[in-house]
Amino acid sequence: MPELTSADPFCPELADRLMRYAAIDSQSDDDSPTAPSTAIQMDMQHLLLRELAEIGAKDVRLTDYGTVLATIPATAKGPTIGFLAHVDTAPQYNATGVKPRLIARYNGGAITYPDAPDLVLSPEESPYLLEKIGDDLITASGTTLLGADDKAGVAILMTAARRLLSHPGQPHGEIRLAFTPDEEIGRGVDPRLPADMGCDFAYTFDGGRAGEVEYESFSADGATVTLTGVSVHPGLAKGKMVNAITLAGRFLAMLPQQSMLPELTADREGFIHTTELTGGSSEVTIKLILRDFERNGLEAKGDILRKICEALALAEPNATVRCEIRPQYRNMRYWLEKDMTPVDLARDACRSLGIAPVSVPIRGGTDGSRLTELGLPCPNLFTGMQEIHGPKEWISVQDMAAATRLCLAITARASR
Repeated sequence: MPELTSADPFCPELADRLMRYAAIDSQSDDDSPTAPSTAIQMDMQHLLLRELAEIGAKDVRLTDYGTVLATIPATAKGPTIGFLAHVDTAPQYNATGVKPRLIARYNGGAITYPDAPDLVLSPEESPYLLEKIGDDLITASGTTLLGADDKAGVAILMTAARRLLSHPGQPHGEIRLAFTPDEEIGRGVDPRLPADMGCDFAYTFDGGRAGEVEYESFSADGATVTLTGVSVHPGLAKGKMVNAITLAGRFLAMLPQQSMLPELTADREGFIHTTELTGGSSEVTIKLILRDFERNGLEAKGDILRKICEALALAEPNATVRCEIRPQYRNMRYWLEKDMTPVDLARDACRSLGIAPVSVPIRGGTDGSRLTELGLPCPNLFTGMQEIHGPKEWISVQDMAAATRLCLAITARASR
C-alpha cells in the first residue's frame, strides 16, 4: 500500500479495512426471496464475527435474519447508543472482482482507471474532489463499483469499536453495534432488530460528504406492473394477438416524460423510476420505485401508476394488467422532528471536532429510515463516500477518519 499522507493514526487502519472489505463480493439481490437475499453477504458477516471477537467486543452474535450484533460495555453512565452500517453492495452495477486501490496525496487532477482506460473522473464531474486535494483517496479499478457504500461505514465502526475497547478509560455508556444485510434493496431492517439492539437511539454511518447529519429521507414504495398479453402464432395473429412488449412500450410512454424522472429531478422533488423490465411477447414485468419526501406526494405517484394501468386495460380489454404497490420505508423526519436529541447530539459532536454540521434531505433512504419508523430514532451520519453505485465511486480516507472521530465524540458527549 502506498504511504498515506495523513499523520492521523486512524487512517492506515481505515484504509486497510475498507480495501479488505471492498474486495469481498457481498452484493444483495432484489429478485431473491431469501433473507438475507444472497449467501455471499454472509462472507462479510462471518469475517466481522471473527474480528469483533478478536478486538474484545461482547455478546457477539449472528441473528437468524442475518444481522451481526455486538456490545461495547459501558464505562460510565449514559444512554445506550446504537451504531449501524450495512454490508451489502448495490445490485445496480458489477460488484464481483473489486480491486480497490489507494491514490496517495491526490493532486487535484483527473483520475483514470487501470482496468478501464477510457473511464475518467474529473473535478468538473465530482466537485467535492477539489476539497480533497492532498487527501488519500480509494477507488476501484474501473470495471466495478467500490462498495464504500457502505463498507466505509463498516470500516469506521470497526475502527471506532477497536479504539473504545482498547481504551477502557474513556467514559461512555453502553454501545450496541449492528451490521445489516440487504439495505440496498430496502430489506435491511428486520422488525425484530430494534428490540434486539435495545438502544435509546442509534445512528447509521451511511452518508456522504464530511459534516452531513441527516434526519430527513425519502418516503419510498416499490411497484410491480405485470402485463399479460394474448399469445398467438405471428402468422395467424391478426385481430387476436396482444403483444405484451407493445403494451409495455405504451405503458412507459404514458409515464410523465417531462417531470418525475430521476434524471429530471433534484432537491425536494420526488420521482417515478423504472428499474427493470423483463419478459417477452406473452408477458412483461416492469419494476419501478416511487420516491417523495411527503406522504401525499408518494400516494399521488402511486395513483399515477394505477391510472395508467387502468387506462391501458380499458384500451386493450383482452390483456391483463396488474399493478402492485408495496410500502418500503417512510421519511424519518416524521418521527425525529418530535425529538431532535440524537440529531442535536451529533451536530454538537461535529462542532467539537471543528466540522460544520450540514443537514440536507437524503435523496434516498437508509436502514435508519425504517428503524425510526419502527420506534428507534436513527439519523444518518457521513462517511465520505462519493459517486456511489457506479465505477467512479471514491472516498477520502481522511473523511473516514473524521467520521470515526465523530463516532467517538458522540459516545463521549452522551455520557457527560
